[in-house]
Amino acid sequence: MTGATGATGVATAEAEGRLDGVARLLRAVRGGRMSLIPALVDDLDAAQRRQCLPALKALRKELRDDWSNDGIGARGALLLAGAGCHTGPAGAATWLAGRDFTGRDWARHPALGRLVEAQPVEWQIEVATRLAARSASGWGRSMYPLVEAVVRRTGCAVPQDEPFVREWASSVRQGGGPQPTVAALLRADAFTPVLAPRVFELDDIGWLLSWQRSPRPGDSWPEAFAELAATGELDRAELLDACLARLLRGGKSPDQRAFLDVLRALAPTPEEYTARVRDVLALLDAPSVIAGHAQEVLVGLDEAGLTEPEVLAEASAVVLFRTEKKLVRAQLGWLERAARREPARSGPVVLAASAAFGHPDQGVQERALRVVAKHLRAAGEAVLPELRLAAEALNPAHHPRAGELLGAPVGGEDPDTGWDELLPPAPQPRPLGAPIASAAEVAEELSALLAAESPDVAVFERVLDGLVRQAHLDRAALAEALEPVRRVHPWSGVGRWYDCTPRDVLHVAAAVAGDAPPHRGDRDLPGGKGRSPLRSRNTTVYGTVLAARMEEAARQVTADRPPFLLATPTDTTGAVAAGVLVERLAGYEAAGVTPGRADLCAALLRVAPTADAEVLRAAGELGSPAGRWVAHWLRTGGLPDQPSERVYFAPGRGSRHGRIYGERWWEDLQRVAVAQPGAGAGPKGPDGERLAPEFRALLEGTEPSAARVRKIAEWPWWPTAHWAAMLPWHREELAARWLDHFAGGADRDARDTARLLPALAEAGGPAGLALHLAVAYGLGARDAEDRTAAVDALLVLAARGELDGALLGRELGVLVGPGTVKATRLASALALAAGTGAYGTVWSVLGAALPGLLGGAGQSARGLGDLLALAADCARRTRARGPVAEVTATAERAGSSRVVREARILRDVLAA
Repeated sequence: MTGATGATGVATAEAEGRLDGVARLLRAVRGGRMSLIPALVDDLDAAQRRQCLPALKALRKELRDDWSNDGIGARGALLLAGAGCHTGPAGAATWLAGRDFTGRDWARHPALGRLVEAQPVEWQIEVATRLAARSASGWGRSMYPLVEAVVRRTGCAVPQDEPFVREWASSVRQGGGPQPTVAALLRADAFTPVLAPRVFELDDIGWLLSWQRSPRPGDSWPEAFAELAATGELDRAELLDACLARLLRGGKSPDQRAFLDVLRALAPTPEEYTARVRDVLALLDAPSVIAGHAQEVLVGLDEAGLTEPEVLAEASAVVLFRTEKKLVRAQLGWLERAARREPARSGPVVLAASAAFGHPDQGVQERALRVVAKHLRAAGEAVLPELRLAAEALNPAHHPRAGELLGAPVGGEDPDTGWDELLPPAPQPRPLGAPIASAAEVAEELSALLAAESPDVAVFERVLDGLVRQAHLDRAALAEALEPVRRVHPWSGVGRWYDCTPRDVLHVAAAVAGDAPPHRGDRDLPGGKGRSPLRSRNTTVYGTVLAARMEEAARQVTADRPPFLLATPTDTTGAVAAGVLVERLAGYEAAGVTPGRADLCAALLRVAPTADAEVLRAAGELGSPAGRWVAHWLRTGGLPDQPSERVYFAPGRGSRHGRIYGERWWEDLQRVAVAQPGAGAGPKGPDGERLAPEFRALLEGTEPSAARVRKIAEWPWWPTAHWAAMLPWHREELAARWLDHFAGGADRDARDTARLLPALAEAGGPAGLALHLAVAYGLGARDAEDRTAAVDALLVLAARGELDGALLGRELGVLVGPGTVKATRLASALALAAGTGAYGTVWSVLGAALPGLLGGAGQSARGLGDLLALAADCARRTRARGPVAEVTATAERAGSSRVVREARILRDVLAA
């Protein structure tokens, strides 16, 4: 056996020897023998290398989509061979930077280093220079060691292009085990003096600068910068200027925070800050954390006497117009201390403080007025005309105090009282549009649906109806038009952990093409083989309805092929106009087609209530069982609205000890919810018909329970516009079933919870307790976008005359007490609503909320003063009158807390 193997090896060597150099290289490339490539390239002259290029380019194209083990190995050898055979450095650099060579570590193979090192020095330098200038996505981190080695070996100029600087900075972070500190690594690196200042010009670098490698001093970038600047290895003045310039330039929050950390680590001296005071002043326009630091620096410089007096006035002119109350109050405190320390500065101080008279926060206005009052005598009478003019911007509640202080009436008759309520026009549903008219358009809209992150109701419903319509007209032509879309978007059923969604309309497209749908085995779904590929263990009741409709449509396009669907909405809310549904059924009867049960049930839940005698007459003339059912449904009003019962849900701690919070988080909930009895089997048709089980499940009874609350942690449970479109006339029922989701935005700080509130507000049906509670939780959501959505819903309900302000206010008063809804968030949301001109609407809510807000034990809640100030402003503008016992009681309390002060103002407004 050994002899045979030796003979084979000799034969192989002789065969290799008979091949010319070009053939040997190509054979080595196909075999993925990377270690042989440098020597084989070195054996070729320039002409032979150029001769190899066409074959290498063809092989590159062939291997582009080959991710087998052999293909991957061949691609690595191809990378080396192509670089070596390009005698021009531009071509070699382009080859090495090809996107199809990224994502692997072929460039780190020692063979590439040997191949490059064997080339002329000028060739190496130009290749490295070109690679260093390419974006990182074009050559990737794996190419950085090659460029770095060339630069260090040849001693050429260090590249300062952004991609190279980024990769150099990232390389300092690499490595495991015991290592020198970042400061030590930078100190030992010859690139540091050139590249370290360039780090300040990079975007998306905050993650790196904020990384603390270890607790050792100097083992983070900010500390390393400070250490090297202190020893003179980096120019301290250059670093300070670069850091301030970067903060002034702005950028993403992580970057800005990281460079602020660098500035703090550098710890500029007062003299260094004084030399750069104009830059520090400019930072007062930056994000709040940076502006706060700049403000602290300027206060220190001013108190040390290192700045001109004008700096205080310039700083105040910027800060006092910011919305962040912490910054504004700090600025007023600075003004007050400056006047107290140097009474000669009182005139400029009170004039600067008067800029806060127009601040939207009444507490800020009041504090500014106190600063003026303390230092007005020292300021002298010369400032009075300007102060009187500025005082006109004060809230009218402060006008009497300002007039007394300034010696002349301020404000006169309030122009804002008798405010005309400004509400947005009540939104009107948008028509769905004409049906899709051709197979090509169906394919186009299906492609758009699949490409959209969140396809809207109109697109899905038009596509589903279009598939049925065009299959009825010409199924073969439709299958041909859909083939390119199906090739790009292959589909094999709903995953076992997923819910059925509109994207699964591909099931119907597959049925059009005659593809047998895949089936699930007994491991995937209870019920065993033969179950629908549209249903999984995690299919929600809403996903089940979608699945039922699409399963039925998939059967219809291959069997009875109806001309259209009954349940296709006539507008974007999901509603079907009653007259349109009657016309569609008449068309079915004329064609002798029996409606699908799922399609008919979906249409019944979507059809608009009507009292139109002509529509009811036409419905009564329908003779099919489906037609008689629809006529009966329209006459009797369909599904009755469900009553909502208020329920307080607070399960408390169980007896289980050592529990994991993530498994039993619901034990800490204190949540106001609703219970509804459910629709049961639903109303009977004239022949005893009932809604299909999938559709009855949409309106099962609901009440708070640990099992139901836990469902909000299951990620498939996420309400969508398609779910809302299933019951466009039953928004109260939907709000009741989704209330835990809406509440999570307030009491669990979840995000993206109120997105559907405007859609529910625009839907039909009564707006009862459940919907108002959903809006209440949305107004107290943590995320600003969720609060904005809740404000939109509030204004829509008000514009349509469907808002019960007293109901919403009472519930908010209850929710704020235990902290379920935080007063600061509620104040922010209602101020946004009032800012649109809806002062009467906001007062109707706050006026009803005041007893609950002030009558409980939560009067120290942060933000309550803001709510009282907003209430006073709304009451003044709308001329609301009449005492509120809880407001009066709070106003009569001793002390001067913000809540007490604002309660006194509101009491006086209501008594005026």
